[in-house]
Amino acid sequence: MEGDVTVYEQAGGMAFFEALADRFYEGVVGDLVLLRLYPDPGNLVPARRRLALFLAQYWGGPTTYSAERGHPRLRQRHYPYQIGPLERDHWVACMRAALAATHAPRDVEERLEAYFDVAAEAMRNKD
Repeated sequence: MEGDVTVYEQAGGMAFFEALADRFYEGVVGDLVLLRLYPDPGNLVPARRRLALFLAQYWGGPTTYSAERGHPRLRQRHYPYQIGPLERDHWVACMRAALAATHAPRDVEERLEAYFDVAAEAMRNKD
């Protein structure tokens, strides 16, 4: 990436991260392994918004996520949910499919994919 251009900017700003979260949650609805992790699987709108805000902030966008929810503390926030290799793998597959559907620039896609792999493993709390 050139100069001080953030991944957020290169990807297309908030619209990109909202589209990514929308596509991800479209996948979650059809994935029973992932869907069972949500306390209210009938209303994924709040989770979708949080994901878009978190990813946008992480990649250099507005800090709305932290302003509304405080420090991300991802591992702590995900600890109540049983996340093992199966759940991790489903999450990564669903996120990669969502990312592919966005047609992001290749370097953005590579950076996001690498992050998703690391982040998903970091959330795992069972074998």
